[in-house]
Amino acid sequence: MSVGSGRRAVAIGGGTGLPAVIHCLLDLGFDTSAVVTMADDGGSSGQLREQLGILPPGDIRNCLVAMAADEHGLPARVFQYRFPGAEGRGHVGHALGNLMLAAVTDLTGSFPEAIAHASAYLGARGHVYPSTLEDVRLHGVDRSGGRHEGQATLAVSPHPLEHVSLEPDSPAAYEPAIGAIRDADVIVIGPGSLYTSLIPNFLVAGVADAVRETDATRVYVCNVANMRGETCGLDAADHVAALAEHGLEGAVDLVLVHDPSLAPPSVCHDGSVEPVAADAGVLAHIEALGARVVTADLAERSDPVRHSRAALCGVLERVVS
Repeated sequence: MSVGSGRRAVAIGGGTGLPAVIHCLLDLGFDTSAVVTMADDGGSSGQLREQLGILPPGDIRNCLVAMAADEHGLPARVFQYRFPGAEGRGHVGHALGNLMLAAVTDLTGSFPEAIAHASAYLGARGHVYPSTLEDVRLHGVDRSGGRHEGQATLAVSPHPLEHVSLEPDSPAAYEPAIGAIRDADVIVIGPGSLYTSLIPNFLVAGVADAVRETDATRVYVCNVANMRGETCGLDAADHVAALAEHGLEGAVDLVLVHDPSLAPPSVCHDGSVEPVAADAGVLAHIEALGARVVTADLAERSDPVRHSRAALCGVLERVVS
């Protein structure tokens, strides 16, 4: 597919997985937008939320850099520069791009305007939209019945999660995000932390409806591995079922799954790797949920908990071109 094909794609998620998909879609020539969760409350984003009362900038920053005219040029490197030292002391531990987004938000009173200025600074080749402009907090219940509050806490739940919700319930969507979803030819969900990066987007009023009602090809990129407590022990069909239970029932056409026989065996504790199970029975379960499955070797050899960008781009090109 050549650049300037006129086809439109939207990547939905958050965390470190979304930029890889953005790169793929841009390289495939799509007019690309990202719809990003606003539930993040950890690290630099969490500190800025608490101290300045702004929306979390970190995932927005990473997506903007992925769209930069030159990802390795000085503007992008400045935007990603993180002040060294012990976190929690003044500017230390913050990415400069987060502080820049916070500063422009304060000066203009508008988070979308801050994103627009950052986009112009970086020469962004696409659009980055927060899923909502409301100050949302993530709550959840794990599969042992334990209740947890906050995205950062849920991400390290001692037991896999069962259900998450936002406070306030069904916050208003950012309308340009809804418009991008409705106008898309291709929608890619993930990869990313299932309950804390992906699902929060679909708890925003109108987002899941827009995905269900679109004529776009809707692709879910299942994670290569389960880490921490959030999804420990869940197989690929469990991931798809969780999306269905949080608003996307019947709204995923295609699921990309890493062949777990190609991932290193390990266990899901202390940051180690548990490949997301995807044997024949699991794949049949996904298809019974209404989605077609494509399996491939998608893991990055040097970091097997993540997708190989080259492999992911290759499979996406095959299924959405």
